[in-house]
Order: sequence, then C-alpha cells, then structure tokens
Amino acid sequence: MSYKRPSFRHPGAAINEIGFHQKDYEGALSTLCAGCGHDSISAAIIQACFELAIPPHRIAKISGIGCSSKTPTYFLANSHGFNSVHGRMPSVATGAVMANRDLTYIGVSGDGDSASIGMGQFAHVVRRNLNMVYIVMNNGCYGLTKGQDSATADVGSVGKAGVPTMFSSIDLAGLALELGADFVARSFSGDKDQLIPLIKAGISHNGFALIDVLSPCVTFNNTKTSTKSYSYVRDHMGSTSIADFVPEKSEITATVAPGESKMIEMHDGSIIELTSLAEGWDPGNRLSAINAIHNANLKGEVLTGLLYIDAKQPSVHQLLNTTLKPLNSLNQDELMPGVELLERINAEFR
Repeated sequence: MSYKRPSFRHPGAAINEIGFHQKDYEGALSTLCAGCGHDSISAAIIQACFELAIPPHRIAKISGIGCSSKTPTYFLANSHGFNSVHGRMPSVATGAVMANRDLTYIGVSGDGDSASIGMGQFAHVVRRNLNMVYIVMNNGCYGLTKGQDSATADVGSVGKAGVPTMFSSIDLAGLALELGADFVARSFSGDKDQLIPLIKAGISHNGFALIDVLSPCVTFNNTKTSTKSYSYVRDHMGSTSIADFVPEKSEITATVAPGESKMIEMHDGSIIELTSLAEGWDPGNRLSAINAIHNANLKGEVLTGLLYIDAKQPSVHQLLNTTLKPLNSLNQDELMPGVELLERINAEFR
C-alpha cells in the first residue's frame, strides 16, 4: 500500500536548471516504519537528482525484493521503474542498460538482496562495469521477515532477537574492490551531508558505482548491542575525507598545501573549502582502499566516504564497443542490413 503526496507545494519553492521543482522528483508517501533509515536514503536520492537537474523521465530505477526494494515507490514517481524478483535486479539492469544507454540508471538493493540470494549477480554486474549507480541499503537483517541476521551482520552483533551473530560478515564495499569496481563508497543514512554528494558523484560516474549505505532497522536491529544501530554507527564512524561533488564547468584552479585548507568561490557564487587528504590516503589506489577497510574493521570502526575511484576504466559500452544509438531505437534496416553485408562479414572469417 502507498499513499499519494498532496499536490500543493510552496509557491516560492526553488527550481533547478531545467525548470523542475523538487516535488517533481518525489514519489508516494512512505509506508516503511517511522524512523527507517531507508527513507533518508530516498530523500537523498531525490535531492541528488534535483540538484543534478536530470529530467525525471530520463531516469530508470530498478530494485529487487526487500524493504529497500520498496523505496523506489517513494522517489522519482515520473521516472521509469522495474521491481524485479529477489536478487535479480542486476540482470534486469543489464538488459535495460544495453537496450537504452541514454537513460540514467539507479539500482536499489538491500544486504539480503545483494549479499545472499543475489551475490552471484552482484559479482558479475561489478566486473562488467555496468553504467549505473548501485545503492545498497544495508541494515544487517531481514526486515520483511522479522529481523533474522543477514550476511552483512557482524560477528557478535546482537539485534532484537537477543542472539549474537555467529558467522563472519560479508563486506560489500571490500568485495566490490576485490572484484574490480572503479567507484566504491560507503555512507550512513543519518549523514545526508555526506550521502548526497556521493550519490551525485556515483550517478555522474561513467561505469559501475557502488554506494554501501548503513541504514539502521529501527524495528529489529537498532539495539545498543547491534553494530548496525544508529548509536553504534554514529559512535564508530570515521570518514576518509570531507567531500562534495562539483558538476563539470569551466576549470577553476587552486593550490592547497598539504595539511592546509583554502576557501574557493564556485561558478554559482557558493563557497567550498578545499582540504588536503588525510596523510597516507589515496582514493585512486585500490590497495590503499582495501587496507583502509580492513584496518577499520579490525578496530570495530565504520569507514565511510569515497573509498576508491578510477575514472579511466572503460564502461561496459566501451568494452563491448556498442553502438552510440540506443538499441531500442534502431530500425529494421539497421538491425537487418541485408544479405550482401552479411556475406562480406562472413567472408572475413573464412
């Protein structure tokens, strides 16, 4: 069940560069539990797409099964959407991306949907470098079936059932790095200042972008003894850096010495503060990112922020040398070029 939002909005509400209000990026009212972190992630997606000024009808949202996969109902009502079966969102996304490369693809999944039944599909969508942002709403439990531990629950973590997790956890960000992902980030549903820029950067990335978002389940996994609770994440969260996303404009140059900060005026008149990276941290070095995750896990910390990025890796369309024209717009003459051309192609292999 879902409920429509009231159509009235403040007459002075801001519009983006292409004339849309933020309400044009909203969806139905949420029916998730009050306080669910997933609703905060939905709000961050709305804000990110509004600020990027992407026409809503040029976005496709795809999900699987679970509390997380219900959320596309609650954002981007005017976009394309497909709710697939459990763990199979990557396959549907792959078909859609190959059929129409001109859309912006947002995949929404959960820790059960990706780290359990969908693990095989998750692994292959990473290694193919599919053009999409893949957002995992990670709460460490199965919220739709009364809170059983999921594969991302940490050893010793105790949810509402009162039983400590016995098995080692799967770290989706670390796994994505091992599989060759060229954009990996982690965030927290309670930190919109960090999450929104990461979503904007992920959407703008050419290729596969994983954002693993810790999103506490207020009903089953928000106890003081759970490592996926609001209090635990806030107390143990460390960030690789303070980051923001700046869309492509004319170049602005600046020099910032190591350990220093500088205020920079942007094209729209806003001011950003540039701060040099933490010592020893290199977001362009895969081994540095893997080590940072492992070191944080050993200390019981939650490492958030942009963990790794490589903008030079070819996406699936570049790897397969696909046509620049979306496949769903090719006409019969383009799809069936004739017997003569087929004979010439066959002759090349004789």
